[in-house]
Amino acid sequence: MVFRKPPDGGWGWVIVVVSFFTQFLCYGSPLAVGVLYLEWLDAFGEGKGKTAWVGSLANGIGLLASPVCSICVSSFGARPVAIFSGFMVAGGLMMSSFAPNIYFLYISYGIVVGLGCGLLYTATVTITCHYFDKRRGLALGLISTGSSVGLFIYAALQRELIDLYGLDGCLLIVGALSLNILACGSLMRPLESSDSPPPEKTCADKVPDQYFVYHEKEKTVEENISILEKGYVDEKCANNMPDYKQDSILNKNVLSSINVNEKDISYKKKVVEQTNFCKQLAKRKWQLYLNYWEETVVLFKNKVFSALFVAILLFDIGGFPPSLLMEDVARSANISEDDYHMPLISIIGIMTAVGKLTLGILADFKWVNTLYLYVTTLLMTGVALFAIPFAKSYLTLAMLSGILGFLTGNWSIFPYVTTKTVGIEKLTHAYGILMFFAGLGNSLGPPIVGWFYDWTQEYDTAFYFSGFCVLLGGFLLLLAALPCWNACTNHSSKLPPNTYSYKVASSA
Repeated sequence: MVFRKPPDGGWGWVIVVVSFFTQFLCYGSPLAVGVLYLEWLDAFGEGKGKTAWVGSLANGIGLLASPVCSICVSSFGARPVAIFSGFMVAGGLMMSSFAPNIYFLYISYGIVVGLGCGLLYTATVTITCHYFDKRRGLALGLISTGSSVGLFIYAALQRELIDLYGLDGCLLIVGALSLNILACGSLMRPLESSDSPPPEKTCADKVPDQYFVYHEKEKTVEENISILEKGYVDEKCANNMPDYKQDSILNKNVLSSINVNEKDISYKKKVVEQTNFCKQLAKRKWQLYLNYWEETVVLFKNKVFSALFVAILLFDIGGFPPSLLMEDVARSANISEDDYHMPLISIIGIMTAVGKLTLGILADFKWVNTLYLYVTTLLMTGVALFAIPFAKSYLTLAMLSGILGFLTGNWSIFPYVTTKTVGIEKLTHAYGILMFFAGLGNSLGPPIVGWFYDWTQEYDTAFYFSGFCVLLGGFLLLLAALPCWNACTNHSSKLPPNTYSYKVASSA
């Protein structure tokens, strides 16, 4: 498929709107799972670490499967993937309403819903990057606010639905709302070039080339049949049989022998054709796999990319648990419900939307280096996590929730940083790898914090650990981005073609 130059507008704004609502509908419940988390703790009576697996899987499994999601989007396109994933998200939420135990939720809510969200996220980000270049930061910021607005609304919506219809009724209604993803996905028109030159060869044209050797063999078979016929005729003439009946019988035998040989040769020819075709297909697939791993090795030769995958892993291990466990943190601090003016998860959600939009706009300014901006958000997140154990009132927890929510908005500039690091042509491949490690962090973070609580009966140690992880990732990425590394790289060796070193001294 040949793409035109990104129009930075036109139908691209429709893509932004439908991608916004797609992320709003699919991520609203998984990101606001902290409300459901409290209900599942009371309903199933399991430990905090064990119950936290449900929400962490829902937010992490889609990212873990990002390489597969990227392949699906590259192979089938954003529109079919979005429509199919809409059925997955809606079906998983509805199935969760019939969960008899926590293990059923691992599959229905954690895996099915999580995988559907991962496919939708990859589809929306990929198609948006195709439609925008100069305004890519703004476009990514706008669509990524969909999940944040979904977190803000679904946190209050799910709590209200639970009060009115119970936990099961809440999940059924939320699942029905997710069916609107199908309408959004149908509007994701691919950016194809109408005046692009035709491909070198179509699939139909390639078939004769693949079977050229078989046509040669077919010609040889026809020659053998002619020789066979000639042999039988010469034999008849040499024997010179006077009897008409014997001559007739001999002709019949010759013809029957020729027909049998023709069928046998035709069958063998088909077997040879199919065998060689399967070999060629397997060889081609194996070459594609080899090319994929070679490109992966080339990506990891870029120091910034290698540091980026470590940073995103540590950031999600430490930075994701507050959005899932902040309500339980407040309950563990014995904060009265009368002091609640707004759910803490809702504060995280609305401030994440503000952060995504603000950081996305900043990323479009030429004087702003997006990599340094991303590193700054990591370091500030680590400091905020260290401050959570000292918050003993609703006001301080609300302030920290707002700060953490705003800094979590760095998700909007993460695709921007990835694109500037590896190039647009390798975005899908690189982004799939990075999202795999992000999903690993999302899956491990909340259970680790929950296990810390089950072990110590307090959250202080857990958030000290979380803050340390995020700070470590930020410092590693900062060291990799220092200008001295670029100088060393330029003097020592050159990067492979189509791989770009992130020049921190220049504007992003």
